[in-house]
Amino acid sequence: MISKNTICLWFDGTALDAATFYAKTFPDSEVVAVHHAPGDFPSGTQGSILMVQFTVLGIPCVGLNGGPAFKHTEAFSFQVSTEDQAETDRYWNAIVDNGGSESDCGWCKDKWGLSWQITPRVLMEAVTDADRAAAQRAFTAMMQMKKIDVAAIEAARRG
Repeated sequence: MISKNTICLWFDGTALDAATFYAKTFPDSEVVAVHHAPGDFPSGTQGSILMVQFTVLGIPCVGLNGGPAFKHTEAFSFQVSTEDQAETDRYWNAIVDNGGSESDCGWCKDKWGLSWQITPRVLMEAVTDADRAAAQRAFTAMMQMKKIDVAAIEAARRG
């Protein structure tokens, strides 16, 4: 069944590699189908991989091997909610240690240039706390971090 809304991600010939990595890294993720080009196109030839259908954490996606014309930017990211430090570390390390890079405030980029927010549930609870002083302390702590440190966020929230 085709989803009404599917995220289309542009790649330069590496859609299958990316989809395979996401499928082995995140639960409820899989490579669904690989489609080969029925004819030549600007960045490939007949028979080369044109599109890869996959899911990331249950979200339907298509990887389009469209060529080098467009790059991923931070204007789009997957935000992955985690339950604890171990889950945060597991996803963060999988992305960064596989050719990715760290950014600030829980953001990192995979080796294909796609941005990810690895966001512990306690961070969202802390920065939206009805106690505005607690929220400010947690927010200030987060602004100093790359990978989110759950214990440090909880300590900042408590004051």
